[in-house]
Amino acid sequence: MKLASWNVNSVRARQERLCAWLAERQPDVLCLQETKVTDDDFPFTELARRGYVAVAHGQRTYNGVAILAREAPSEVQRGLEDGVDDPQHRLIAARVGGVRVASVYVPNGGEVDSDKYAYKLAWLARLRAWVERTARPDEPLVLAGDFNVAPRPCDVAYPEAWESSVLFHPTARAALEPLFAWGLADVLADKTPEGGVYSWWDYRQLAFPRGDGLRIDLVLATAPVASRCTRAWVDRDARKGKLPSDHAPVIIELS
Repeated sequence: MKLASWNVNSVRARQERLCAWLAERQPDVLCLQETKVTDDDFPFTELARRGYVAVAHGQRTYNGVAILAREAPSEVQRGLEDGVDDPQHRLIAARVGGVRVASVYVPNGGEVDSDKYAYKLAWLARLRAWVERTARPDEPLVLAGDFNVAPRPCDVAYPEAWESSVLFHPTARAALEPLFAWGLADVLADKTPEGGVYSWWDYRQLAFPRGDGLRIDLVLATAPVASRCTRAWVDRDARKGKLPSDHAPVIIELS
């Protein structure tokens, strides 16, 4: 199985790129984030023509997540379903090929110490509770998406410059630890312990050509999945060219 995750930063603006990328890379499963369309406007038909069945949890203008798969996803769940009144659509989960897959879009957080940052930390705690409530560490589970946190200093090109930001603040990194402690492995980190691999570059100040990147797109997996991973990488080429997303896809291959 080839599984990928990509924050496309608007599926409507990036639809041509997305379809071309699917034809080139041919993943079995693709988790999308920041689709930025309602489900009524999601390109289900175009993706079906290319061999993918999609399930979506969309939202107009902001947020939105989806899972694309070559076989129809089953047991679809939209949202954290924890009783919290939260209008933001940031998680969709489904079973694909015997693996429970969740496409995750963690809040950015805005500025440290802001209400948005408090929401980010609270949302990560809710995600941890959702994992505890719906899964076991010995079951095949993947959480793939834009976590808006770089876990390690080697996941940031210029750590000192980013340490006070919401993407690399110590409290944001600490908020990921309960997921790891529960039994999720950072698959790409395990395959690239030396770091220096990035998945997001700001559109501003020529960050991409300067190499000022962060690895904030993660594939987290339980041991039954992580132990089967034969390769993991970031498709940096997808960040190049005209009108790209500011994120590049993360891809893992499972035996």
